[in-house]
Amino acid sequence: MPDAQAQERPIIAVTLGDPAGIGPEVVLKALADPETRSLATWVIVGDRDICDRAQREAGIPLESMDSVSVRHVDALNGHAVVPGRLDAACGRAAVAYVREATDLCLRGDAVAMVTAPLNKEAVALSGLAFSGHTEYIAARCGAPDSRMMLTHPRLSVVHVTTHAALRDACNASSDRIARTISLGHQAMQWLGLSRPRIAVCGLNPHASEHGLFGCEEATAIRPAVEAARAAGLSCEGPFAADTICLDAWRGQWDLVVAMYHDQGHIPMKLLDFAHTVNMTLGIPIVRTSVDHGTAFDIAGRNVADSTNMMAALRLAARIRPHRAASPAAAPHTKGLRA
Repeated sequence: MPDAQAQERPIIAVTLGDPAGIGPEVVLKALADPETRSLATWVIVGDRDICDRAQREAGIPLESMDSVSVRHVDALNGHAVVPGRLDAACGRAAVAYVREATDLCLRGDAVAMVTAPLNKEAVALSGLAFSGHTEYIAARCGAPDSRMMLTHPRLSVVHVTTHAALRDACNASSDRIARTISLGHQAMQWLGLSRPRIAVCGLNPHASEHGLFGCEEATAIRPAVEAARAAGLSCEGPFAADTICLDAWRGQWDLVVAMYHDQGHIPMKLLDFAHTVNMTLGIPIVRTSVDHGTAFDIAGRNVADSTNMMAALRLAARIRPHRAASPAAAPHTKGLRA
């Protein structure tokens, strides 16, 4: 008879990422951990041949892992994959895996998805329009207002803007900043904090030093902070971005709101790269990801560290029940055409 505990496990989809990168290797290594594997029924979304090669190289037979299966997506069409080589076919396949995993979640066949890294240059070579996982998954979900959050057991950072030119990021509106604060607050509640302490970064050096170095703090950021406080959130700022993450790391804040990609990514990757997980907010499904790239320089050598993937898998399993019990962050659930 089927194991009753196994029947109760949530189904979580895991994409392989770029077939020429370290994604297949770190996915198998992370799922080989018995404690992680026991948290869910895991469906690897990708090419079966790539999985077979990864299990041979890593010495991890898939057949030995209970609650793990492969959902074959025939996107490579027999194309020969060379580890570490930039390849348009691999870029196209990686996006196909993300599309399939997203659709599994939208149909209710999976409760969450975890993504391995793909290579944006490889995707661009394939001719597909693609700025990043976050934006692509949000569009697939019909959710126009997504955000990226990097989360760690000691600190989380949510971004007002992500994959955009810095010149454009400087024009973020007060409404966008306020929405980011709200989405970040809700995500921290999924992580178990009923009233997270939120610090908002300034855009300019020293948060503009009372208008000496710019006006964005006064015209856009401070009004958003005041709106969040009026809504009952524990929110302060704007603060100088060069020190606030250190204060948060030391325990003063739970969540930092960064104005643009590097303002949030640099401190988080410096403080603890391996245990920081990427999480998408503002979409109707749960999606987590590693916060590293395809590492073509070490692909196929069986030396990649799976710590970050393991953290992403565990976070997806942890958030899923809390997210299900909370109001949806965005009401848009209409999938896009393939």
